Amino acid sequence: MRLYDPTSSGAEKSLSRAAVLASLEGKTIGILENGKLNAVEMLREVAVLFQQRHGCEIRAVYHKSNASAPAPAETLAKAAAEVDFLITGLGD
Repeated sequence: MRLYDPTSSGAEKSLSRAAVLASLEGKTIGILENGKLNAVEMLREVAVLFQQRHGCEIRAVYHKSNASAPAPAETLAKAAAEVDFLITGLGD
């Protein structure tokens, strides 16, 4: 029988949150969909509320193929360069 230690001793990562937006007025929105059925439709409906209430512009839809895994780093980097904020969530 083999026993494995579930603790991690890898290198520590320095993580930080994105800066808080002072206002949503006129900001650009990206949608990050997770590949689940109806996710894009649900997230577009949420984005339309931001469009109607804050004058936001829906600019792009980004995709990830696995709902339980993080989005690829290159997808997040592209989104960060193209939009002011992302809307994401689970859709089924």
